[in-house]
Amino acid sequence: MASLSVGVACVLLVLCMVVPSLAAVYTVGDTSGWTTGIDYSTWTQGKTFKVGDTLVFKYPTFHTVDEVSSSDYSTCTVGNAIRSDNSGSTTVTLKAAGTHYFICGVVGHCGNGMKLAVKVVSSSSTTATTTTNPDFSYSSSNRSSFAAYFTTWVALIVILVINVSLWQEF
Repeated sequence: MASLSVGVACVLLVLCMVVPSLAAVYTVGDTSGWTTGIDYSTWTQGKTFKVGDTLVFKYPTFHTVDEVSSSDYSTCTVGNAIRSDNSGSTTVTLKAAGTHYFICGVVGHCGNGMKLAVKVVSSSSTTATTTTNPDFSYSSSNRSSFAAYFTTWVALIVILVINVSLWQEF
């Protein structure tokens, strides 16, 4: 009976670790990062952003990541940010479907290409609805998918070792 409860506990542990790791983590601009001179509309092509996915902005601290309205995005208006960060490593968890807009708040940088529009779909939908005030979570730490995969593999190895030792008891 003890082996059954240990097995159930191990399965629950793996499920708790695997499910959160299913969300994708995107580094904005890939190796170029968040900077001027990059075509971020090209960068988004071919990517499907879903609720729960994470955007990681890497940049020198003289830049900013500003969440803005559609209007401010289109006109590159600075100074009206809904949220702003200048830590050099900004993590944004996409919590709502719709189009989310980001610019650099340094005057002239948005006009030089530092602007990003991300269309986010719900995990059960293929089309997005537009929102003007999306729900974001900002964090300066870089939570990578590596940590999720690493902990998942460690849990699987622990479960394997426990199961092998339980089978040796019989």
